[in-house]
Amino acid sequence: MEKPGEIFDRVAEWADLSAFVADPAALPLLGVVSGRRRQGKTLLLGSLVDVAGGLYVDGTEAVPAEQLHRIGEIVGTRFGAPGPVRFPDWRAAVDGILDLPVDRPTSVVIDEFPYLVKGSPELPSILQSALDLRRRTGGRPVRLLLCGSALSFMGRLLGGGAPLRGRAGLELVVPTLDYRLAAEFWGIGDPYLAVLTHAIVGGTPAYRREYVRGDAPASLADFDAWVQRAPLNSSLPIFREARYLLAEEVDFRDPALYHSVLAAVAEGNNTRGGIAGCLERKATDVAHPLTVLEDAGLLAKQADVFRPTRPIYRITEPLITFYHAVMRPAWRELERRRAEQVWRRSRPRFLSRVVGPHFEELCRQWASDFADPDTWGGVAADVGHGVVNDPEQRTTHEIDVVVLGEHDGGPRKVLALGEAKWGEVMGTGHIDRLTRVRDLLGQRGFDTRTTRLTCYSGKGFTAELIAAAGKDDSLVLVDVARLYYGE
Repeated sequence: MEKPGEIFDRVAEWADLSAFVADPAALPLLGVVSGRRRQGKTLLLGSLVDVAGGLYVDGTEAVPAEQLHRIGEIVGTRFGAPGPVRFPDWRAAVDGILDLPVDRPTSVVIDEFPYLVKGSPELPSILQSALDLRRRTGGRPVRLLLCGSALSFMGRLLGGGAPLRGRAGLELVVPTLDYRLAAEFWGIGDPYLAVLTHAIVGGTPAYRREYVRGDAPASLADFDAWVQRAPLNSSLPIFREARYLLAEEVDFRDPALYHSVLAAVAEGNNTRGGIAGCLERKATDVAHPLTVLEDAGLLAKQADVFRPTRPIYRITEPLITFYHAVMRPAWRELERRRAEQVWRRSRPRFLSRVVGPHFEELCRQWASDFADPDTWGGVAADVGHGVVNDPEQRTTHEIDVVVLGEHDGGPRKVLALGEAKWGEVMGTGHIDRLTRVRDLLGQRGFDTRTTRLTCYSGKGFTAELIAAAGKDDSLVLVDVARLYYGE
């Protein structure tokens, strides 16, 4: 099936959905589609039904009787019944959907499935029983797709001992757009401007289409004005979006606690002990909220590649980081439309607390997803950050981008060590520090014989460093242009 033009990218996702819907099996098939909110899942699945034919049911927060009535209306309208089809309970509704009078593969999409289960917890078990029955006795070629944005719920739907485990023939996660696709989607060709914009809105498609009505920064000179008229504009939906992201998660019982945890991470407290200290609690007290935020896809736990037992936490949604670093401390002023004054004093904080760490993460993504293997002299098996102790100098070295090679039975090969500086022109002093770390790792049993030393900079490099890199293949320089357009 041809992908509609209004869907940006999503080529792989459309192909997977098309293949699932067109599967020639005579029995009903179950598929599960998940992803963080505002990624275009509804557009994707709605377009699928439009192109392939079928039914689209939008789950809502309502009592079961109302939900069943709406499904009966949709089924009745689709098949020309004289009135709504009456489903007295969910068992009857599931049987009605799986036994639709169709003789060719037909898609049935149930969007926001967690809302239905919230009011009827027995629904997954009913689906399991109905699917198992038709596998034994035969059925109609219905392609049932369950979709949801509550990642913690959707992650459990097919996991462990869940009723639907082993019943799904498709488990599709719709991701956010990567930073290169996001720049293309926003129509931004300047890579420096693309980093600044991505540090606020990330790769969520809806933020451009619905939440700022297509308004994008026209140039670097327009960026400050855009921040004031879009994300800091209390009249636009994007203004309150960071708050709603937490409120919409069905598993969150104490939003204030979760906001405080996210605020602590946005402040730079990225270890469990650091987060607990910021909240004046014990480390064990924050274990549960950290796990819940991870399950919801709002926090990611990243292991130190040299000390796996000491992970750090990173906020996955840039808008949440921006909210806690810039908006939350000045919320009352912003509601009173004082965006210009707030941004004037918050801009330095934005560059240091938001853009700096965000740039480091983009550099790790480039090293993992976009850099040619020849850049590292091998395949990047693991990419992350690392901390190396230096007893002789009584200090520790934090390495922003570490690229490790594949396990081959011998000493682990360190393909690259990198430092990322957004607002600093980098010079040979940074290479000296990386050289020291390379030597320390070599003394500790790592294979550093071919390690590349890498500098990532938003401001560029000194002439001396550029000249040195031109003579030494082990020195790699990555500026924002290479980050977006190079390998």
